[in-house]
Amino acid sequence: MRKTTLISYADRHARVMRHIADHLDDRLSLDDLSEVAALSPFHFHRVYRAMQGETTAQTVRRLRLHRAAAALIETERSIARISTEAGYGSVEAFTRAFGADYGLSPAAYRMQRALLLPRNTVRQQESTMYEVTLKHFPGARLAVMPHRGSYQKIGAAFEQLSAWMVKHGMFGPDTKMFGVYLDDPEAVAEAELRSYAGFSVPATFNGVDGVEALTLQAGEAATVVHKGPYAELPRAYAHLYSQWLPSSGREPADQPCFELYLNNPSHVPATEWLTEVALPLKMWGP
Repeated sequence: MRKTTLISYADRHARVMRHIADHLDDRLSLDDLSEVAALSPFHFHRVYRAMQGETTAQTVRRLRLHRAAAALIETERSIARISTEAGYGSVEAFTRAFGADYGLSPAAYRMQRALLLPRNTVRQQESTMYEVTLKHFPGARLAVMPHRGSYQKIGAAFEQLSAWMVKHGMFGPDTKMFGVYLDDPEAVAEAELRSYAGFSVPATFNGVDGVEALTLQAGEAATVVHKGPYAELPRAYAHLYSQWLPSSGREPADQPCFELYLNNPSHVPATEWLTEVALPLKMWGP
């Protein structure tokens, strides 16, 4: 009975997360979300916070600010328009909220990150400080949910997969969160980009309910740890591919890059997010 109840609440949580991701530009009132969850508004807020570790308002705020950070880097839309898209009534309110999570005003963030974009190689070489570490990756079996489109929008897949993991009692003390990215966003149209949101699971997992199984092979990898918003991760890839790899004497393996997320983005501000980016390598030798 208790397991059935857990599955029921996990299903409700998954419905809410899908609804938030699909309606990020809508009002998303507590009453509306409680209706999606089929729970009384008197109890929904507490149930959601207990399962998610944050309130619905905090989830919406986090996802909208993440989308805004990507828009500041990747587009030329005005800050006023981006602030409206993020749900703020004024640029001033948006600036305060953005600065609290990202450590800079939107204008300063856009200017600083423009200087660090991969295509600005000279300035990037002067400004990016990454230490590349060679390590043996032991391999991992993942439960994954495919995502097609902008890598900056993969968060919805992670939220849905997280709810599925809760529903099936798959989370454990050693569960790790991975992102696997198959295409180069500089070479492939955004709509065609392929990626996977994933969590580590036992080796016997074979996929079920639309959740697929994926194996990351064991082997050596070049890794860097990026601290900061996920929208800035292209800097880490640029460092590995344009600076480290050509001078390393090594060749990449026939496996995609992957990211291991070292802390929970809902528990710390974006300036403190830690991501290990791994570039799998071929074995030494002819």
